[in-house]
Amino acid sequence: MNTRNLVAKEMTAEKLLGNVNYQAICYGGYRTNTREKQPTVAEIKEDLKILSALNIKVLRTYNVHYEEVSNLLKAITELKKLDSNFEMYVMLGAWIDCKNAWTGFAPVHHEESPRNAIEIEEAVRLTNQYPEIIKIIAVGNEAMVKWATSYYVTPNTILKWVLHLQNLKKEHRLPKEVWITSSDNFASWGGGDKEYHVEDLNQLIRAVDYISMHTYPMHDTHYNPVFWGIKENELPLSDKEKIDAAMVRAKEYSVAQYNSVVNYMKSIGVSKPVHIGETGWASMSNEHYGSEGSKATDEYKSAQFYNLIRAWSNENNISCFYFEAFDENWKDSKNPLGSENHFGLINLQSQAKYVFWNQVDAQVFKGLTRNGKPITKTYQGSEKALWLEVKVPNSILKN
Repeated sequence: MNTRNLVAKEMTAEKLLGNVNYQAICYGGYRTNTREKQPTVAEIKEDLKILSALNIKVLRTYNVHYEEVSNLLKAITELKKLDSNFEMYVMLGAWIDCKNAWTGFAPVHHEESPRNAIEIEEAVRLTNQYPEIIKIIAVGNEAMVKWATSYYVTPNTILKWVLHLQNLKKEHRLPKEVWITSSDNFASWGGGDKEYHVEDLNQLIRAVDYISMHTYPMHDTHYNPVFWGIKENELPLSDKEKIDAAMVRAKEYSVAQYNSVVNYMKSIGVSKPVHIGETGWASMSNEHYGSEGSKATDEYKSAQFYNLIRAWSNENNISCFYFEAFDENWKDSKNPLGSENHFGLINLQSQAKYVFWNQVDAQVFKGLTRNGKPITKTYQGSEKALWLEVKVPNSILKN
């Protein structure tokens, strides 16, 4: 066995998660405003080379019933064959829905979609086919949080499938080193409202190998803006200093949500790793978060949040699957300026957003392309042009 295969075989989720040498990110390779057009193996290879140059080596996916995931696994396999030093691992998502989700019928949240069994079966098949790449299986994405009104399930459904996968490991029908989790909102993991504090959740926390929790302060600049604004003693500061202070509070808000999950876990007598399955900050919005709303979304603030949350998670040996690598405009295809289309760190014009301008200068992307285009800077590299779109939050916070 060559060294490359040995490293991939011996690498486990336990060794990957919390390892600062293996940065994580959420990945979607869609380049058009529909998921009917799947990214090809060649297109995904472009993306993987870009992410690898940024020292990102763990990718999170969301479902298995699109060709994108199989193409991703093929692309990683082919790059590993070409370069013995290439490493990329996957946290494989299996999508979970309730009965009648995404139909014209009323969702039945305490019953599950028959589609779930097919999704889990395919996740198992892919994991057994690519054991050197897939190191984590996540059962559901924000599948328990009650604001996901179209499809959320009660925790017993997630628990059922987590226990199923754990049993497959015991029966040697899945690699025993694969970690099983569910990736969900911090409140779904007990870190928020007590309505989530049910015995099935407690059993789920005991059943997973680690907790994958989501935190989105950007959304709460509108929905719960207790941290979002300018303190009275900050009024004399420059606009940049005011924004920087607000972004530090945004990071602290995420840390508080992380700690709330840890505290709930410990309150039921459990001690296991907790990592961030998703967090992010959109760079554009014509909705609640844009210039007519909370004034949260622009490239400067998104860069600040990325750097702050990466620094904190690295310092504390917490993996952060940042959302997301590249803009995808299928997410809100009817509204091109919708925030869901603009969470990427690199846009659909193959331009690195402000967060990676320094990497462009350092030639990190030298020789790399996306859609055949070299990676350049947004705003043609003009900070003055960027700052024309950066707004200071209106609200005044009490000291």
